[in-house]
Amino acid sequence: MGAINNIGIELVLLPLSFLIFLYIFMMWRRKTSLLTNWPLVGMTPSVLMNAHRIHDFATCILQKSNLTFQFIGPSLANMTSLWTCDPANINHILSKNFKNYPKGPDFVKIFDILGDGILSADGHLWEVQRRTTVSLFNHAQFYQTLQNIAREKLEKRLVPMFDHVSKHGIEVDLLDIFQRLNFDNICSLLLDHDPQSLSLDLPYDPLHQGLVDVQEALLYRHILPESIWKLQSWIGFGKEKKLSKAWECIDEFLYRCISMKRQQVVLKNSEHMSAAEVDDKLDISTAFMEFADKENPGNPDKFLRDTLFSIIVAARDTTSVALSWFFWLLSKNPSVESKILEEINTNLQSKEVKSWMLSNNREELQKLVYLHGALCESLRLYPPVPFDHKSPAKPDILPSGHRVEKDSQILFPFYAMGRMESIWGKDCLEFKPERWITEQGGIKHEPSYKFVAFGAGPRLCVGKDMAFTQMKILATAIIHAYCIQVVENHPVVPCNSVVLDMKYGLKIRVSKRNACLPASVE
Repeated sequence: MGAINNIGIELVLLPLSFLIFLYIFMMWRRKTSLLTNWPLVGMTPSVLMNAHRIHDFATCILQKSNLTFQFIGPSLANMTSLWTCDPANINHILSKNFKNYPKGPDFVKIFDILGDGILSADGHLWEVQRRTTVSLFNHAQFYQTLQNIAREKLEKRLVPMFDHVSKHGIEVDLLDIFQRLNFDNICSLLLDHDPQSLSLDLPYDPLHQGLVDVQEALLYRHILPESIWKLQSWIGFGKEKKLSKAWECIDEFLYRCISMKRQQVVLKNSEHMSAAEVDDKLDISTAFMEFADKENPGNPDKFLRDTLFSIIVAARDTTSVALSWFFWLLSKNPSVESKILEEINTNLQSKEVKSWMLSNNREELQKLVYLHGALCESLRLYPPVPFDHKSPAKPDILPSGHRVEKDSQILFPFYAMGRMESIWGKDCLEFKPERWITEQGGIKHEPSYKFVAFGAGPRLCVGKDMAFTQMKILATAIIHAYCIQVVENHPVVPCNSVVLDMKYGLKIRVSKRNACLPASVE
């Protein structure tokens, strides 16, 4: 009987001893290597253990590996990839050897919700979409239309909202407000339809939550083997289930807007308007509709949906996220906010923010050099799109000496790039708008392959100027009239998403500027 008990104890202790040995071995390997390359599963366990802090994890790895690192995935999952934030490599891939680096098949599979939109298309399809978008954005009336919409939403939506929460001492989520405001802006511009998602009661909108669910699911598609996330999608489980529901919600909204616009066009044509009357106003949605009808006559609404969705996502999310991180950084650096306020008061024609909003202010915006530098510095540290990836059409050797094979995956961790001493200096973690100002007091321009918040090369973001215009209008109006105070002890951390959202939003209190600053600053 005693022998049997001893055997039982040994059966328990044997696997326990093995687990203890495995744990000690893993700890030792962690101290002696960047990532443990395990048999069969590769380095995936380390990535999964750090999935909750994936952007900072990638930063740490690249800091210790001279800006480029070879990640080994599970042997049967085809997940091996090269991580690089080396400016020379990025310049080579995104600019000098651009034709060899399309988005690639993996990108298309992961970002299938984008369809054939400009963010995911390659070749001829991408070229014609970009040409069409650039021509519209360069239209003589485009920026006037953009500024008119932005000012209208400021005056009728944001100012009443801030006045209301200021008066009643209500805490609000600034990220949520920016997302609603920019969504209304871009839908008014592109779809000729105002969803009115920003109002005093901040109504629940499943579309907004759906976009968040999409972004989180797409990030995890980068971490999990394709077979796993496809299985989850098939059975309707986890983040894939949320993505599927969000996709339905997004399609229902976009196709409804497209249908309404087509009805408006038919009605307008039936009224026999003259060419002069038609050309009097820039109609972006109609222009994109005509483009879709020409490029894909077999299914123009699907192509139009893909085209518009890509631009809406880019405009809503990136600008909202950029502004949220910007105001959080200002809350941590009050001296920067004071300098921006001084610059605004010096350059604005009127000290009444309402009067300024209603004026033609594009020339005045260009005078705000320090504000521009602060926005660039915020984008450097917190790029709205924290990473991107490409796949070479042919084998290649990068400037760093790394060889890449056809259809292999190359990841660009842009978030990590802004935190590299070898790129930005020993003060890379500091928020210094002066970094972007020349000795003569002008704007200092960094090459796009170093400052990659808007991409680089031929695929440089076509909405870069539009984004800066909107951010400057919003930032100027808010800083001029209000004080933004982040709620004490509110956690501010990046979200695990393909867009650098704040995981818990940005809870703030708002007060009128004349009630929160000394007279000398005012």
